[in-house]
Amino acid sequence: MSEVSQSTKKLISNYQLWHKSLQIQEGVPLIHVDEVVSRVATFYENMRGVIDWREEHLLRKTAIERILKRRIFLKRSGKEISEPFINELIRGGLFPNDAIPESKIAAIQKSINKYIYILENAPSDNKQKLKSQLYDWILGIAACEMEEVLSPFIKETALMDFMLEQMREKIEVSGISLISKAMSEDEKDAQIYIAIQKALFKLDDPLINYNLLKKWHSDWLDLPQEKLAELSKNIYAVWEKFEKSLKHPLTEKFYAICERYDTAYLLLGDVIATQPSEAANTMKNPDILEGKIKAAYKERLKKNKGRLKRAAFYSTISILLSKILLAFAIEVPFDKYVAHEFSYNNLGLNVIIPPMLMAFLVLSIRPPSKQNEQLAVMEVMKIVYDRERKDTYSVRPARKRGFILNSVIILLYLLSFAGSFGFIVWGLRKLEFSIISIVIFLMFISLISFTGVKIRQRSKELKIEKDEESFFTIFIDLFSLPIIQMGRWLSNQWVKYNAIVILFNSLLDMPFQVFVEFLEQWRSFLKERKEEIH
Repeated sequence: MSEVSQSTKKLISNYQLWHKSLQIQEGVPLIHVDEVVSRVATFYENMRGVIDWREEHLLRKTAIERILKRRIFLKRSGKEISEPFINELIRGGLFPNDAIPESKIAAIQKSINKYIYILENAPSDNKQKLKSQLYDWILGIAACEMEEVLSPFIKETALMDFMLEQMREKIEVSGISLISKAMSEDEKDAQIYIAIQKALFKLDDPLINYNLLKKWHSDWLDLPQEKLAELSKNIYAVWEKFEKSLKHPLTEKFYAICERYDTAYLLLGDVIATQPSEAANTMKNPDILEGKIKAAYKERLKKNKGRLKRAAFYSTISILLSKILLAFAIEVPFDKYVAHEFSYNNLGLNVIIPPMLMAFLVLSIRPPSKQNEQLAVMEVMKIVYDRERKDTYSVRPARKRGFILNSVIILLYLLSFAGSFGFIVWGLRKLEFSIISIVIFLMFISLISFTGVKIRQRSKELKIEKDEESFFTIFIDLFSLPIIQMGRWLSNQWVKYNAIVILFNSLLDMPFQVFVEFLEQWRSFLKERKEEIH
């Protein structure tokens, strides 16, 4: 019988600690918010979730960051904001009611004080724009810490550490180049860890930075004052170090490997999480383990289908609402009164075509083959049991192209860019679209294309077998990549300048929270008056 590896036993132990942490301790005071007020606030947060859409696993962190920024802005000293901050998170349905201990109020306030101290003591001899970017970067990381304090990442961290331990031995940087020679073991570990976070849980930059911060500063959650002061003075250098790690020349190479083999780790995590107390016995019997892996595979496949449909729906609705807002605010007035080319048919096409494209991209997704399931089972077995022969995966820097070859490739890409957008513009002009309508149409087609491709990539979460490429797929890539790349750039801008989100933040968010807090106080007052009646 195969011997269960020590790293697997450690993973099981960590999952048991996670399962134990979910049990609410008796006699511990818990934070409670009014249920009626909570339903109102939850409805508002759900509505915001549609408009300011993020992937499901990032919705809560994004909301925490938005609320944290608003509360710090209103009370710049940051003193005594943790309790109303936590109450707002619970009211909005981001955390369960009567589940968070009151002791978390002090823990959250301690974290808030730490990040405000860093911002207040950062060097002041930098440009205002850079300060603003630092502010966003720091509070993005702060939001991740707030989320972990209120709901510890025990299970996720355990699985990432488990994969890191194994991938550290399997991945080798090969090839003769300045990049591979210069890469130290610490750099390699950082790149593997970044790739693991993206592959396993699709984490964004703030969460990756936060997890790296904890790796590089093991005492980060309880940082001594002298270390905090030193870090604050050098915060721009620290920030630059993180940026360099995320933009390393080999980052995508590491990610490609971790993305292909993450399926086994996800499935093993699912098997253990189902019954942590029985996991050790399950691992001792490969036949029982195989059955549980297959069951976990089918369950995750089913959940992924639902998740992809929701992602397609909500992302389309979010983009479509902004599209309609732009149409009535800019497109219709311009076409009517400036270009004198207004057409209801063109307006309808401009609104309908992007969602149809998204539907096509999602409906054309094919599930993994039956052979992929067997490959997944084999990969899980490899990481659970000790084996004499270890798999190795090579990270090889891309060969440096000569000036002439590089120039030809860039020219071909520019031609494909011009061809892709030129063909669309030609078609829209044939339909008598105005210039402003064409620009807006291209923006939204690019956004939908990029979002659709991301969703298609998520559908490959369980895929281990390689995709077969044909001349047709190469041809399609040639003309679709420029549109997708444009969509990627626009998506990054979209997060900052989404018109409806700006409208919500500036006109509705703050007044609504004032109303909700007043409503909670009013409900509390009525309850007190009722209690006086005997």
